[in-house]
Amino acid sequence: MFRCLPRETTHRCIPALLLVSLFVLGCGNSGPSGPAGNGKPMKPPVVIVSEPIREDITDYEDFSGRMEAYRTVELKARVTGYLMARHFEDGEEVKEGKLLFEIDPLPLKAALTQSNATLRQAIAHLHRLELDFERAEGLLRKRSISKEDYDKIAGDRDEAEAAVGVARANRELARINLNYAQIKAPFSGRISRRMIDEGNLVKADETPLTSLVYRDKLYAYFDVDERTFIRLSKLVRQGKIQRAKDNKSPVLLGLADEKGYSLRGKIDFEDNRLDIGTGTYRMRAVVDNADHFLSPGLYVRVRFPIGRPHNALLIAEQAIGTDQGKKFVYVITPKKVAKYRAVEIGKLHNGLREITKGLKADEPVVVRGLQKVRRDSEVTPKFVPMKLAASKAKKLDAAEASLKEKKK
Repeated sequence: MFRCLPRETTHRCIPALLLVSLFVLGCGNSGPSGPAGNGKPMKPPVVIVSEPIREDITDYEDFSGRMEAYRTVELKARVTGYLMARHFEDGEEVKEGKLLFEIDPLPLKAALTQSNATLRQAIAHLHRLELDFERAEGLLRKRSISKEDYDKIAGDRDEAEAAVGVARANRELARINLNYAQIKAPFSGRISRRMIDEGNLVKADETPLTSLVYRDKLYAYFDVDERTFIRLSKLVRQGKIQRAKDNKSPVLLGLADEKGYSLRGKIDFEDNRLDIGTGTYRMRAVVDNADHFLSPGLYVRVRFPIGRPHNALLIAEQAIGTDQGKKFVYVITPKKVAKYRAVEIGKLHNGLREITKGLKADEPVVVRGLQKVRRDSEVTPKFVPMKLAASKAKKLDAAEASLKEKKK
């Protein structure tokens, strides 16, 4: 049955025969094989599994805002004169009533002295005309003076009385101007740098000297988008929530270098209209700053609570997968089989995501190892409390990200 081939033909056929032999040997092992090809079945993947938790939470919206001064003033000269002295260091904390600047008072004192003299002169003139008026009244009763002369004397007396009033007002103005020669802090706060040095001429109500900022409290301004504004207005109309300003609604604030919200504030202002340029509605919260840690101009993240607390189902963010834009989780059955479950999600609360639809409280979900799981496949679950699983998952994610950066 076998026919001999020439030697050169035999040499060419040896590689092909070897391949056929290997193929036949591989096909002879018909059992399932593991990753090593040893014919043993693969073990179910080990995954971290946790049961959802229930907590009372409050819905919220997040916005970006800026800190602004609770009170601020730009100090200017109230009278014209030469700046004589400065009584503060740039950037110093000053108390209310502290003397800050002095303007040369000599011209102002001279003006006050002149106004005093003018007032005395006007009073003396009025006194003489009042005596004339009293005599004119007696002569008029005796018909020894004409009505025309009497009216002239009475008019002169009234003019002199008005002149005394003018002189008193001028004296008061001179006194006020003299007081303006000393510029004092209208409230306690931190002062800025000086805008002008001593020896320069300053003009009344024109020359800026410095600025002062009150720091025990700050304002946090933030803008609410139009859709959120409409939603909040509907909730107010339905009686589910109160207006933020009327209720002094509390807000949480976080700084640029922190993930959480370390500050607290209360809403004290809502604008009366939407900005047609930006389509936003401005709101403001008051924040205590007794330790002067914060400063106007800081960027803040504002978390604005909405509505009343409600009971919610929460799971770790890492347990949620995305399939063509839809969110899903893998639920582990009592038979240790992973079942695909489409869900709807809500807000993130303390690192856990609210599930609004698609999951029950007694259904454990895969938190770690989601990429190992296939639909309706068997797994080896390792149960861990949800909050602990979420914290470990974050640490592992951070470690993996760090390794990827090092490889790059």
